[in-house]
Amino acid sequence: MSVRVRFAPSPTGPLHMGGVRTALYNYLFARRHGGQFLLRIEDTDQARFVPGAEDYIREALDWCGLTPDESPWKGGPDGPYRQSERKAMYRQYADQLIAADKAYYAFDTPEELEAMRERLKAAGVAAPAYNAVTREHMKNSLTLSADEVKERLARGDEYVIRLKVPRHQEVRFEDVIRGWVVVHSSNIDDKVLFKSDGMPTYHLANIVDDHLMRITHVIRGEEWLPSAPLHVLLYEAFGWERPAFAHLPLILKPDGNGKLSKRDGDRLGFPVFPLNWQDPTSGEQSSGYRERGYYPEAFVNMLALLGWNPGGDVEVMSMDQLVEYFDLARVHKGGAKFDPEKTKWFNQQYLRHRPDAELGAQLQAKLTASGIDTTVERATAAAVLLKERATFVDDMLEGRYLFTEGSPLIGNADANAELKKRWKPEATPALEAFIERLEALVDWTPAALEATFTEVLQATGTKIGQVMPLYRLFVAGRMQGPGMFDVSALLGRDEVIARFKAGLEHCRAWA
Repeated sequence: MSVRVRFAPSPTGPLHMGGVRTALYNYLFARRHGGQFLLRIEDTDQARFVPGAEDYIREALDWCGLTPDESPWKGGPDGPYRQSERKAMYRQYADQLIAADKAYYAFDTPEELEAMRERLKAAGVAAPAYNAVTREHMKNSLTLSADEVKERLARGDEYVIRLKVPRHQEVRFEDVIRGWVVVHSSNIDDKVLFKSDGMPTYHLANIVDDHLMRITHVIRGEEWLPSAPLHVLLYEAFGWERPAFAHLPLILKPDGNGKLSKRDGDRLGFPVFPLNWQDPTSGEQSSGYRERGYYPEAFVNMLALLGWNPGGDVEVMSMDQLVEYFDLARVHKGGAKFDPEKTKWFNQQYLRHRPDAELGAQLQAKLTASGIDTTVERATAAAVLLKERATFVDDMLEGRYLFTEGSPLIGNADANAELKKRWKPEATPALEAFIERLEALVDWTPAALEATFTEVLQATGTKIGQVMPLYRLFVAGRMQGPGMFDVSALLGRDEVIARFKAGLEHCRAWA
């Protein structure tokens, strides 16, 4: 049977990076086995629906390159792919369970349910539940006469349909990641399957949809592991073959203490969402990886290794490589600590391996937005120099001095403060000699510039540490950056000589 997996988010807000990782692992598994990756919107809880959330999910997955084979916006043979649009089909399955004595009507009012919980608490029960024991004392079709049940249904009394969890039974299933899971049925309550508003609960709709959509593997977060025994019971109640289950480890805070949340990102200064999000009710804004300047490939590569590794030392992998290497057997059981600095490292690796022309076009766009006009050719040449120190394209804007005219010391308080610390009058002869040699230099290349500089130092008996910092400050206005001979070659003869002369005059004014 062909592998079919699904990602089934609820449109209750922005898609957390943990949700993106779940989608990614489903996608990789499907592609690895030549199967299909489905997306289903689980919107049965209308009270928690957030406008714009579904569009956000779609845009986030598109940005990550996780395009579903079947989805609400693409369609497919097992649609519709929004549970709210499948509403009419769920009731027949709830009725099927009642007819098979696997479920029952429960007519208890909220007040009666609360009274039951209070009685159990008073009796010392730590976690009161509607289950095989307590249901015998409640108002349901198992305790009421058949005539009274018919009468209540006929007059329209409110009710829910609950699963009839068997007593004294071990529920067993083998999780692909965690091995055998065994839970006694006494620890499972009679969950509501069908609500009084005519909508199914998550548990019923989820199982029915997975069956009808022919899902072979349910790959989802660890938070759903407690629900898995209930889902196993539902498959057994219907007499359906169940899919394989694989419950993924949590993504943990950087210190490893608890699940990563939006508050952790806000507190520590990193995003937890793939894209920017603005809450439609409160107006609160949350930043995303895309808008922070991350490449989608870097974001996906980082997520793939949060809880899985292919073995060996390889870390930077294309999507095709991730598909080739992905194996659920290598997914970890324990939680994976999120490392924001490692995430930056991934982006740095992808930036460095971007085509030069692409980086040049991106840098040109950034420069234009900041008011600096330049050609894409010059921006590309600058990007080649700047990319080794950059994590994001925005970082290359520190090279603005490559696109302006005049001394970078003007109006630059930091550079002037640094220059005052490093200037020594003894450096003047070497600087003057270098300017003179530059004016006569024919071969204006990095190699020729370096050779000339070295010759001047030797001829004047000057140490490189006395002059190179001044060279950097005179020409670039900063102590960090690409090699100065490469910078000088790009700036050109006239501009470099003018900056040297302006810098020297600047220092002489202090003497």
